[in-house]
Amino acid sequence: MPDGTRPVRLQDAGPPPDLLLAPLPATVADALRTAAAWPDHLRPGAGSTAALWELLATLAAHDLAVARAVEPHLDARAILDQTGTGSPLDAAATTWGVYAAEDPGPALTATAVDDGWLLEGTKPWCSLASDLDAALVTARVADDDARRGLFAVDLRAAEVQPVDAPWPSRGLAEIPSTPVRFDRARATLVAEGAWYLDRPGFWWGAIGVAACWFGGAVGVARRLHAHAAARPDDRLLAMHLGAVDERLAAARVVLADAAARVDASGAATRGGLDPEPEEARAAGRVLAKRVRATVARTCEDVLRLAGHALGPGPLTQEPEHAKRVADLEVYVRQQHAERDDASLGGLLAAGPAPW
Repeated sequence: MPDGTRPVRLQDAGPPPDLLLAPLPATVADALRTAAAWPDHLRPGAGSTAALWELLATLAAHDLAVARAVEPHLDARAILDQTGTGSPLDAAATTWGVYAAEDPGPALTATAVDDGWLLEGTKPWCSLASDLDAALVTARVADDDARRGLFAVDLRAAEVQPVDAPWPSRGLAEIPSTPVRFDRARATLVAEGAWYLDRPGFWWGAIGVAACWFGGAVGVARRLHAHAAARPDDRLLAMHLGAVDERLAAARVVLADAAARVDASGAATRGGLDPEPEEARAAGRVLAKRVRATVARTCEDVLRLAGHALGPGPLTQEPEHAKRVADLEVYVRQQHAERDDASLGGLLAAGPAPW
């Protein structure tokens, strides 16, 4: 099996999930079309978390942009499943995004009307808004800055327009994440208040992103392995390969342990619109920050070590490798480096030493 299609495993035992044996999507469009038909059990905390993260990691080792397109779609489906209401839009809305980012500018606002809600304003960082059917969007309620909500909106509506803005990124070039303008666009309230952040298992989705990073690092490492295998007498290459293996093995163990903890928590069984108990939410927050930091540092080390071992040749002569490196460098910056370390440290300092 070619390295680009070989499953990325977090578990040693058992066969890979059936979805990993199917042909992997070659493009973002293929990925979205395929993911729309995947079964509903692909959500964290439902007993198959490791399989879900293996799927994301396998897609990422194949093509990080494909994984980046699929991950928020699966996250949106998990969120909708938690509400217990199913899809709040028509059945044709099969591909989803989640737009919860905010910037210092005016916030997107939602206004209640007799037959629903209207969204007005601009939302930043709306990935693939031109390619998706629908999205879950956070917004502030008009005339009440302290009140928020999560809304489902049809991205195909005429009142929803992606802003014509450049996307100069060389990494994840297929995932433009530009603003979207909502001009009194009709929306359906999914949950009031801060439920999106306080819902059971919010932090599990953040670890799913780290599984994508891990898969991207595996893809880079496989190129290094091929280079070292072709030169068995090069001890310097062997040293770099050994160092990469150490990092990946540690990250794999951390992800596998997190998957077991997520399933044991039963977060996905606590459906409905009640917030997660504070103790469980705090434990999830610490776990997610630890895992994401570990995997992000692994990615940075793999990129550095592979760059030292391979030199400029693959970066300048091999489009697939050059793309994978550029994609991973952009994607892993969703972890905020020292700021997230400081956040984790602050959480730990507020309680007893955890070790």
